[in-house]
Amino acid sequence: MPSHLIPPHGGSLVNPLVDEQRARELRELSRDYPSWDLTPRQLCDLELILNGGFSPLGGFLSKADYESVCREMRLADGTIWPVPITLDVPAELAEQLEPGASLALRDPEGVMLAVLHVEELWQPDLTGEAEMVFGSANPEHPGVAYLTESTNPWYVSGTLEGLQLPHHYDFIEFRLSPAQLRRRFAEIGWRRVVAFQTRNPMHRAHQELTFRAARDLEANLLIHPVVGMTKPGDVDHYTRVRCYRAILSHYPRNTAMLSLLPLAMRMGGPREAVWHAIIRKNFGCTHLIVGRDHAGPGSDSSGKPFYGPYEAQELLQKHQDELGIQMVPFKMMVYLEGRDQYVPVDEVPEGTEAKSISGTELRQRLAEGRDIPAWFSFPEVIVELRRTQPPRSRRGLTLFFTGLPSSGKSTLANVLMVRLLEMGGRPVTLLDGDIVRKNLSSELGFSKEHRDLNIRRIGFVASEITKNSGVAICAPIAPYDNVRKDVRQVIEGTGGGFILIHVATPLAVCEQRDRKGLYAKARAGIIKAFTGISDPYEEPGDAELAIDTTDLAPEECVQEIVLLLEDDGVDGPPGVDTATITYQINDAVYFKGGMTAIPFGNFNTYLISDPVTLTLGETADTIAAVGYSTGGIVVEFGTFNG
Repeated sequence: MPSHLIPPHGGSLVNPLVDEQRARELRELSRDYPSWDLTPRQLCDLELILNGGFSPLGGFLSKADYESVCREMRLADGTIWPVPITLDVPAELAEQLEPGASLALRDPEGVMLAVLHVEELWQPDLTGEAEMVFGSANPEHPGVAYLTESTNPWYVSGTLEGLQLPHHYDFIEFRLSPAQLRRRFAEIGWRRVVAFQTRNPMHRAHQELTFRAARDLEANLLIHPVVGMTKPGDVDHYTRVRCYRAILSHYPRNTAMLSLLPLAMRMGGPREAVWHAIIRKNFGCTHLIVGRDHAGPGSDSSGKPFYGPYEAQELLQKHQDELGIQMVPFKMMVYLEGRDQYVPVDEVPEGTEAKSISGTELRQRLAEGRDIPAWFSFPEVIVELRRTQPPRSRRGLTLFFTGLPSSGKSTLANVLMVRLLEMGGRPVTLLDGDIVRKNLSSELGFSKEHRDLNIRRIGFVASEITKNSGVAICAPIAPYDNVRKDVRQVIEGTGGGFILIHVATPLAVCEQRDRKGLYAKARAGIIKAFTGISDPYEEPGDAELAIDTTDLAPEECVQEIVLLLEDDGVDGPPGVDTATITYQINDAVYFKGGMTAIPFGNFNTYLISDPVTLTLGETADTIAAVGYSTGGIVVEFGTFNG
């Protein structure tokens, strides 16, 4: 490793990958090993262990290291390390393991990536881990929720032998390991490198901030976004990477570089900031930009922040000398219209109006199809965001009915399907409880485990429909609150909408309507575990709409739903999301907006080099003109009306 680069954490990059001969031996031996298909988080963790990004870790933490990290932010040997990296497995697998056994670690397709030679197994106190690592046991914290709801009850550790890194098919040119990135820095002569960690798209404020940081430090810039696991609801990494790639052209040549980090974030605030610094040091960076509430999850439902705004900066500053990587603190950047310039919020002259747009407001503008001003972001970034985050009226949607048997769910779902098909605009698919039981879940019974599995299957199908801009109408009983919440999270994670409709018809009315005689059989004890009689129905507390069908006709109920859709902006006429115009000419081209057929806001004029492919976003109600100027003469040669 070139001597002028910052040394990795612990002194050297750890490399648990074996040579090809040993890999062949392990593949032969693995026929007798139990296997574990890694979870998405474990897959990210394993990749950064195998490529050296988690140096000095050579595997998942031992029990002594785990307990020391939780309590003191240090490995058992005293090396600073703030976040537990553990391999959790279910009890059924743990029963097959003992010290001396070997476990094959595989990706979701069954490819063996590594072998763990087991040395320890133990059952951790997951609540205690949450309190020590995250400073909270509140399940509204995503890191706590993962620990308490998604983590298996046994941890296993031992010697790790890696066969190969997980394979990626996207953005290969930007997926550089620590060794590859260090080699690149050495080849181009970068010695001082400031890293920018992000899980969000970058806009003009971020570009100005990172440019200033690199300039002031006389350093180069590494844009190092997380493309593993981030906070639920974040913009998908495909969209973000296209935005990052586009923004590179706004830096001076050879001053900025993009590389992707396959990290599973924990949203751990202060501890995570220290962790991020260690990882960037391993990748060859000398500085890390850290802002307000770095890697924090925000606030809980009462509005109380999980971490103070500068806790992350304070903890990293406390340890930066020991770590050997320097923190670059920054404050919020705001726009001064009079100067057409971004400045830190504490540098705004008294009496000067400063502008900014929060992430929440940006998402709202995208959802409503409203204008996003040019001072906020770059045109090519906005185009990318509009491509994957169209207005709500063009996004996919799941309407999820839940209620007691015979409450009216299927009737309302069928009437709503016909109403939406009549209105047009998006394909509509009905996933009624009986239909799904017959075609998708015919082998399942009615135990709680099987009921939950049935709802998860419905949720998966609905998420695929929603992801592809369709409307899914689901009408199962879905009696259990936890699995309903899980389905909501999965579907909202696609970028589409989720509306929970509680058909709150009273039990007595449902029994009167019992055309199949099921309630009577349940009362007689013939049918066991019948929802509402011998099995609980957990009423939702998060339904967007509750409807009692006792005294309402189906058409009246559906009209309430349609009005809700209109109020939320998820129902509307079909429109043009983007359009592309291509011209081949020899002079500068401009795009001029503002010739509005219906008042729609303002577009900016900007020049584009020839040849040009022009993508116009959100033009459904706007006439745009395309033209060029040469010799002082302006020629408009095309118009477009979305």
